[in-house]
Parts: sequence; structure tokens; C-alpha cells
Amino acid sequence: MTTDILRIENLGVTFSTETGDVPAVRDVSLYVRPGETLALVGESGSGKSTVALAAMGLLPGSARATGRALVDGTDVIAAAEADLTGLRGRTASMVFQEPATALDPLTRIGAQIAEVVRNHRRVTSKDAAREAVELLRRVGIPDPETRASAFPFQLSGGQRQRVVIAMAIANAPSLLIADEPTTALDVTVQAEILDLLRALAADSGTGVLLVTHNMGVVADFADRVAVMLQGEVVETGPVEEVLLRPTHEYTKRLLGAVPRLTVAEPGPVRESPVHGRPSADPVVDLEDVSVRFGRGPRAVRALSDISLTVRPGETVGLVGESGSGKSTAARVALGLIAPSSGSVALFGADLGRTRGRARRALLSGVGVVLQDPVASLDARMSVGECVAEPLRVHRRGMSAAERRSRVGDVLERVRLPRDLAQRGPRELSGGQRQRVSLARALVLEPRLLVADEPTSALDVSVQQSVLEVITELQDELGFACLFVSHDLAVVQQFAQHVVVMRAGRIEEEGSTATTLLHPRTDYTRRLIAAVPVPDPVLQRRRREERHAVQGVKA
Repeated sequence: MTTDILRIENLGVTFSTETGDVPAVRDVSLYVRPGETLALVGESGSGKSTVALAAMGLLPGSARATGRALVDGTDVIAAAEADLTGLRGRTASMVFQEPATALDPLTRIGAQIAEVVRNHRRVTSKDAAREAVELLRRVGIPDPETRASAFPFQLSGGQRQRVVIAMAIANAPSLLIADEPTTALDVTVQAEILDLLRALAADSGTGVLLVTHNMGVVADFADRVAVMLQGEVVETGPVEEVLLRPTHEYTKRLLGAVPRLTVAEPGPVRESPVHGRPSADPVVDLEDVSVRFGRGPRAVRALSDISLTVRPGETVGLVGESGSGKSTAARVALGLIAPSSGSVALFGADLGRTRGRARRALLSGVGVVLQDPVASLDARMSVGECVAEPLRVHRRGMSAAERRSRVGDVLERVRLPRDLAQRGPRELSGGQRQRVSLARALVLEPRLLVADEPTSALDVSVQQSVLEVITELQDELGFACLFVSHDLAVVQQFAQHVVVMRAGRIEEEGSTATTLLHPRTDYTRRLIAAVPVPDPVLQRRRREERHAVQGVKA
């Protein structure tokens, strides 16, 4: 009989708050066997991350847990902290959703990985450092010998997530709990990481509890699925049963909200309808822009002679792998990075020649939504103060009463109640925080919205809601949008024009319908082939085809 590496029995978790006890998890029972993956899915606030934290003994002090959570026979809920210290990192490891907060910003990444190794095994510092380099190589970090000396801020978001995964697998744990492990990754790196985790499970018998909102990842990686709603498991079963033949209405709604990438059927290429771009003058225009970081032979070329435009009322999707330069291009458009060569025109004005008050006035016409609302919203301020901050900077003649009224109006526009202004960012769900970020970006009624991965950390139903809000407001206000994303299905649904970037250059661009349905370059075809679909049977076939092309074992 196979012993479960994780068995959760009748788990309940209650949080103590100023207004009383709030139940977060109710009577949850789950198991994970060696070598298998159980996916835990559900909307933001459903309790799935709380279950994961309970299984690691990492619940905050305000939480009270009942029931049992057995990891390799040890009841984590009843165990002493000294026992859990030896268990975490060795028997069980966890990959957290936000690598920026999981990594020490002041310590080189090689040293952080080596520390995990030495905490649980008797090895020399030199051997631990050597293992750290090999782990970086294993998770696909380029030039790992050099990168081991880098600090977290010197890596892209996808590279930081791979470092976190390297730390988690450093001691070949029996159980790996992965909380949104591929959220920050582009589709090709995501596919590589899933292949890595799949090999880990197959080769060493590691059981995986996968917490995710990405149904394509579930279809690609999970053996079984448990669906959570309001702290309870409402449906569980083999991945094919749950995703292809769901029985609970909530599961059906969840799957119905998943954006699906439309791909061309095999056969002769049929021309897609060509829709011309708006003829108005560009809102933002990058012409022959190059960006280099550093000087001399060690200088890194982040952008190489790229040209792109965004016109009024238009959404341009900027896609590509991690490190392709898409976020750098967005920061150039925002005036946050000065190009080494080339020009940037914002609302017809040369951004490089604009200074002082004129530059501030120009930039007041730009709203920004960043990927991580936790980092972009000041936890010391109320929601109302966060949203009002651009008004205090750019509308200094506005009274406090007028600011409060404008904040309330814009909160309602993003489908949030006005009284939310009194609460703190930490009191909100991920979807609510991202809509607060959107409200702050729109409070000045900008002519250009730059959205850098605005929905990547959101579950599918909240993602759909946020995209609907942006679309409605774009129709109402007419702003242009530069939409940076690694989710090609979302870009296909949301953008009219798409620019595909690779290694700091534009690989191809065109109307979204034509470029993503009939790509001209092998690189774009590989990006599309790497996108997981929420159908386990189809996804298995697509993975086998991808592996056949790459010459690897499926």
C-alpha cells in the first residue's frame, strides 16, 4: 500500500480579526501520493493558499487550525516549531508566488541557494556553491556561473521565479508545495519549468501540491484536481474528469472564464480579415530605439533599434519571453529609461528634450498598472490615499473634498464600492488590489495606459472581470493602451495589434488576428505551441508534439 506523502484530514482554519473570527477553510480533506500532482484550484479568497500554508506549518499567528495535516507522517498542526524547522526544506519545500518577497534583496542568489543546501546537509561552502550553480543550470538560468553572483534585482521576474524553484528542489524534497509557481513566467519558460517539475516527480517520487489559477497548467501537469469555493472542496477527481466533465456549477463557471488561444487548423493558410490601424497621430512613438545597460565590453544591450507606435483608442500587445525587452520598451515609453539611441515621442512631444514642469505635465497623461499590486500600493496608506496620490501630485489646486469625490467615482468605475477607500491594501484580495491599481492609473483620465502584466497574478474569473473593466473604460474614455503580457490568449482576446519581441528586437508584428493565427516566424510559432490549453487530452498531445520537435522525451 502506497503511503501518502501528504494527508490533510478535516482541516479547518479560522482567522481572528478585530471584528471577530473569520473562517477561511472548512473541513478540507486531501491527499498527495509520492510521484503524483494534486492541483488545488479556485478563485481568489477560496482558501487554497491557506491550505498550502497550513500544510507547511506557516499560518500566521492570527490563524487557528483544527484537524490534521500529515507530511510524511508528521502532523504539522500539532508539531513543535523545532520539529518543523528540520522538516521544511528537506522533507517538504514550498515555492511561493512572489519571488521578489521570497528572496533576500541584499544577498547574491548563489549564496541564498547554498544556504538552503547547508541548512540541511553537511557539505562544505565550496561544494554548496558548486551545487547552487548546478541548480541554476537545472532550472534554465543562462550562464549560471555568472548569474550566481547576481543580486535578485539584477534578474528578470521569470529568472527570479526559477531561482526560487531551484531553492525549493535543492534537497530533493519528498513533497513540493507550489503556490502559483509559473505566474511570473512566459509560456516557453513555463513549459520548461513544468517539464522540470514533472521530471522531479517521476525521477525522485516527489509529490506535488500545485496551487494555481491557470487551468492550462492544471491540464498539462496535474494528475488529480480539487476545486475550492469559500473554504470548502466542492469537487475533486482525476484531471480529465474534472476539466472535461465537471459536475459542480462553480467548476463549470470557472472553466468558462478561461481565455482560450485560437490556433489555425492544419491545412492551407486562410487570410484573416485585415483591420487597418487608427489613422490618428500616435499617442506614443518609439523610433529606432536602442537601450544599453553599463559601459564597455560588459555592456548589456536590452533593446536593439526597435520602432513601435500606439494610436488613440488602440490596444497594442507586447509579447515575448522573459528578458526579451518588452518591459524595458514599456519603461522607455514611460520615460523611466532613457534610450541610448533613437527617439521617443509622447503625445507628439520629444520626451528626451522635455524637462521640468512641461515633462511632468506630459507624463500626467499616462497611467500605469504594474504586475504586482502588493509592491505598487503603499501598505502604510489607505486605498483612498493610494488612488488620490496622482491628484495630489498633478492637480495641486484640487481640494480634499474634490479629491475624495474623484476617488469614490473612479473606484465605482472599476467596480469597487466607494467605502473601500477607508481600508488598507492588505485587507483586500488580489483582484481587488489590482482594480485599485487600475483606479489609481485612471484617476487623472490619461490618454495612455501602460499595463505591465496586469492580470498574470489573478485567477481566471477575476482576470476576466479586470479585462472587462479596462475594455469598458477604454470605450468610455478612449485612451490608448500598451499591454505587456506573456499570456497570448489574453492578448488575442484584448489587443488589436501585437508586437512579438525576442532578445531586444522585434521579431514580427501585425494585427492580432493575423499574427497569432498565422505567425510568420518559427519563434512566434514556438511561443504559441508552448501555451497550455485547459484540455488534458489535447494538452498531452501538444506536449508530445513539442517534445518531438525539441528531440526530448515526453
